[in-house]
Amino acid sequence: MSKDVELGTITTDVPARIDRLPWARFHWMVVVGLGSVWILDGLEVTMVGNVAARMTEEGSGISMTAGQIGTAGAIYVLGACVGAIVFGQLTDRFGRRKLFLITLVLYLVATVATAFSFSPWYFFLVRFLTGAGIGGEYAAVNSAIDELIPARVRGRIDLIINGSYWLGAAGGAATTLFFLNTDILPQMIGWRLAFAVGALLSIFVFVVRKNVPESPRWLFIHGQQDEAERIVENIETDIEEATQDKLPAPDQTITIRQRKTISFAELARVAFKLYPRRAILCLLLFVGQAFLYNGITFNLGGIFNGFYGVAAASVPIFIILWSLSNFAGPVVLGRLFDTIGRKPMIAFSYLGSAVVAVVLAFVFNAGIGNAWVFLIILVVCFFLASSGASAAYLTVSEIFPMETRALAIAFFYAIGTAVGGIAGPLLFGNMIESGDRSLVAMAFCIGAGVMALGGVAEIFLGVKAEGANLEDIARPLTAEDADEAMDEVASKKSSEAGERKVPQSRRRRLRPGPGSAGMYSPWPSVSSRDVPPEVSANEVQGIIDYVGAMQPVSETELYRAIGARHWGPGRFHSSVREAIRQGHIRRNRRGRLESTAH
Repeated sequence: MSKDVELGTITTDVPARIDRLPWARFHWMVVVGLGSVWILDGLEVTMVGNVAARMTEEGSGISMTAGQIGTAGAIYVLGACVGAIVFGQLTDRFGRRKLFLITLVLYLVATVATAFSFSPWYFFLVRFLTGAGIGGEYAAVNSAIDELIPARVRGRIDLIINGSYWLGAAGGAATTLFFLNTDILPQMIGWRLAFAVGALLSIFVFVVRKNVPESPRWLFIHGQQDEAERIVENIETDIEEATQDKLPAPDQTITIRQRKTISFAELARVAFKLYPRRAILCLLLFVGQAFLYNGITFNLGGIFNGFYGVAAASVPIFIILWSLSNFAGPVVLGRLFDTIGRKPMIAFSYLGSAVVAVVLAFVFNAGIGNAWVFLIILVVCFFLASSGASAAYLTVSEIFPMETRALAIAFFYAIGTAVGGIAGPLLFGNMIESGDRSLVAMAFCIGAGVMALGGVAEIFLGVKAEGANLEDIARPLTAEDADEAMDEVASKKSSEAGERKVPQSRRRRLRPGPGSAGMYSPWPSVSSRDVPPEVSANEVQGIIDYVGAMQPVSETELYRAIGARHWGPGRFHSSVREAIRQGHIRRNRRGRLESTAH
């Protein structure tokens, strides 16, 4: 990393302080202020599906074809991909808060402009700009949410927030029941006013969002440690006053070398050199959910209207029921992603929805039943798929280093969605326009196959991230820099003070697993029967040995010395806590670790 963007090296306990917080009013503000982006996206995407039939009618004032509706959906997704890349890089550079306010304003202006559409080309343009605002929101908001929500509930909260997309979809469908009623509003006016609903909601969101602070994690990385401390202290004070309880002391720190920027080239290096398996996983998860969801969502109104004869004014009723089932998936299953675990639940969601999608294709092609039979199978399919789709965003926001989080979300969202989210609407739109049931059924099967590929990737490449701190799942890049600097400083201080150095032979990597630490220890050995299942006696004993040899030592120095980056998410800090619990080591007043043996 280039020296001209480095600021200094600090040790901070801000991440641990955030992760230990009990659920409070502050977290509700984050959920409402930031999570609302998915409601807006659901409103926008489904709005086009709701009014699609009306926009293809004579007298609508725009006269679009079913194929052009599908094209508009693809252009909206293209705008979201471009917005994610552009605003994602700006989010990591200038902060989460600045960008999630700017992108919201862009969305507001563009969605109001949509109501004044007069021709297909203008509609395509404003849909592109609306998508750009939403894509930028994904990068800024997803990163901010994960950095502000405690680790123990991050999975379920992320899934529910992402699932709130479908509250927007249901709300959009419900409002169009009014706006598409020609007894109330003229045919060419109602669909235009429907887009105003998103503008009104975004104004409310903007008011709430202004009270959401900048991510403290972003602040201390970018040289604003004092501001990060102030924000966390304010949150802690509010919680202690509300609960009348003193918060426990944080149990760990992290040392990082502050930086102004992380380049796009650095992100590519991190993703495809340090974490290639994770990069492949994220691409496959995003392609799968984007193809199935965007393909069906943008064209669902056309399916009900063109193949089942559902009147344009009645289509929203079916979409409301379908949307509510999508929201129910993350709400009902979300808790299991924090208990059973990410890998089994994500794989189950993707593979399960793929199987049901094949059944759906068969029923549709054979013409079995009516619109309600089709809807019931569709509900089951997307009850599962919605949890998987939400988990794709959760996954990419968890498994890459802090400094690249927003840009990583943007990158994988853009690439995955560009492949699946543009191809899906185009494929479904053109096949629906053909009027051939077998072609539409084929599109369902293709969607099922792409979803299944994501499920298989999760089985083999998934990461166990449930309950783990973000810094343990993916160690910050700047922490690696800081470790090297701390090693140099510690070595220099030891030489100047004539202190005993730890022999290089004793600083080799300690590999996790059962058994002894592989080195003589004057301290009591740890039996495998005495430690909890999430750690091993070898790990705990190794920490005891190294602390005794290097004391006093910071957690960062210890982490580096024993090569704990290879242990797996959370194992190092769990082992430190266990060694402290057993009384073999302790923290001194400066927060450094030392042995209790005399």
